[in-house]
Amino acid sequence: MNKRIEKALEENKQKYIDHLLKLVSIDTHDIGHGIEGGLEAEGQDFMAELFCELGAEEVVKDPLKEDSIVKCKEQYREGNTGHNYDNRYNVYASFKGKSERSILFNGHIDHMPAENEENWCIPPLSPAVIENRITGLGVADMKAGLMASVMATALLKDAGIELPVTVKYASVCDEEGGGNGSLCAAVSGVKADAVVVCEPTNYELIVAHMGWVFFQVEVEGIAVHSGLKLAGVNAIEKAGKLMDAINELEHRWLLKYKHPLLPPPSSNVGVIYGGEAGSTIPDHCCFKTCVHYLPNLMSHEQVVEEYTGAILRCCEGDEWLKDHKPKISVYQTGNPFEMELAHPFVGAFKEAYKKATGNEVKLTGSPAGCDSRTWHNIVGCPTLQYGPGSLEQCHAVNEYVTVEQYLDAIKIYANLILEWAESAE
Repeated sequence: MNKRIEKALEENKQKYIDHLLKLVSIDTHDIGHGIEGGLEAEGQDFMAELFCELGAEEVVKDPLKEDSIVKCKEQYREGNTGHNYDNRYNVYASFKGKSERSILFNGHIDHMPAENEENWCIPPLSPAVIENRITGLGVADMKAGLMASVMATALLKDAGIELPVTVKYASVCDEEGGGNGSLCAAVSGVKADAVVVCEPTNYELIVAHMGWVFFQVEVEGIAVHSGLKLAGVNAIEKAGKLMDAINELEHRWLLKYKHPLLPPPSSNVGVIYGGEAGSTIPDHCCFKTCVHYLPNLMSHEQVVEEYTGAILRCCEGDEWLKDHKPKISVYQTGNPFEMELAHPFVGAFKEAYKKATGNEVKLTGSPAGCDSRTWHNIVGCPTLQYGPGSLEQCHAVNEYVTVEQYLDAIKIYANLILEWAESAE
């Protein structure tokens, strides 16, 4: 059977590449990280037409809804409210197989706007194959993964192989805005017996990613002329003390928590602002941080409690801060994800990868979160992340995936469909 797949891939590879080039040529970028909207509609229409051409049993357009995000935020601490959903919708498709067992491939069709267009070797929305690289805006993040998964079904059909299981697809919007598209799919009841999130993994299989919490800390002081410094309270200096306390907490976490596939927990101060002039003692300072934490070893509640606790304990040792506590708020969160390695789906992927490439796949974790958390934690599906391209190419000038990566992904996904059926026998 593998020879049939190889033969069909060789005979049809240009067709599969052309489908990807067409998708990448369609502008589907988010506007303001999705808050102001997104241009996904034309791309989603293209995907819906492609599903129909390939003989999908069902194709559904599902508009994104604010109510779904509010529900996820209340129940799971996931989602970003207040986005513009005008003309933005997910597309789901289903290809019936010989058995009721199912596998779902998830990918987001939205991408970030092009930056530094003058540095691109081609217009970002005029994709081309250049020196064995498929180059174009959004190709790595993640239209190549989305299209490769669809072409896996096409490959099996072109090879004359009947689908042994039902193959489903969820092409979602607003991932770059924090994953709202897959959250809406979850609320709409989309599910399968196993899920592949087709984000780029550079030939590795991602089975875990970190969770995150964004904090904002606002510190007040007393403004006076800098020549009268002792009469005022410098909010920036007080904020510096609080940052030192956070750094001490991070160090304790580094010593306490270890994960075999992921980096240690971390805290990063990414934004700080305050003050009006060098001649004025600042009466306000605000800094924003991001904490990345480990699955199963740490929890959201623990991170928030220990983080705020470290800040407030520091305040007790300061004459000003003990009576003028900072305002601490959480403005974005994402839960961690970790797949059970003993699950048959992991074994099926390992076997599929080996049959497709002749190599053993490396299992690893990712510091960056993705929709895997939604499908695993909320929908309750066995979930793996694998796709063509690399994290380094995401949002990069001259973004690309190699032709080999793309075609190998098609072959791996096709073999996975077959192996997932065999693992049930």
